[in-house]
Amino acid sequence: MRAVSTIEGRAIPLGLKNVDTDVIIPAHWLKTISREGLGKGAFETIRAAPGNPFDVEDFANAPILIAGDNFGCGSSREHAAWAMLDMGLTAVIAPSFSDIFAGNAFKNGILAVELPQEQVDRLLEVAKDQPVTIDLENQVVTTPFQDRFEFEIDPFRKRCLLEGLDEIGLTLGSESAITTHEHMRQGSMPWLDKPKRREAA
Repeated sequence: MRAVSTIEGRAIPLGLKNVDTDVIIPAHWLKTISREGLGKGAFETIRAAPGNPFDVEDFANAPILIAGDNFGCGSSREHAAWAMLDMGLTAVIAPSFSDIFAGNAFKNGILAVELPQEQVDRLLEVAKDQPVTIDLENQVVTTPFQDRFEFEIDPFRKRCLLEGLDEIGLTLGSESAITTHEHMRQGSMPWLDKPKRREAA
């Protein structure tokens, strides 16, 4: 997982409420277990509508999405986070998120920033023609107009995102302690080990 610290650039001003995971990545894209190529199907129904923000050239490769309340609701599918990453998104700002989506986003290195609706509304306006900056270390979202919006994040999730640690990375970080425990266990509880094969006579 890539480390996340400062995310700066254009932000897609979507603003829609209750965008569920089937909107983020429609079910017919779930036939693959690969993470690659899912960006083509991300927000497929929204992108099919004329004048949608995804079609605006200025928002091409934007790293931030600004959404409405209850983003990522609906069925649980990690493909939603995969699709967003594949299209270049590394952060979403919204008034609230589905718990399951927020967990999947975190596990895949996407920063989910919760802000009050009035602050999201302000960012939606600014994002039309200006960049947005998210500083994870200092937990603040800023704009070129001196807007400064502080956000909360679980300290454990913050550490994992800053250091690029997924579940495997966290486990490997404890490799020394795991090895020490295994050596201690072998001496005190040898019956847990598989019996050694008898050597051929």
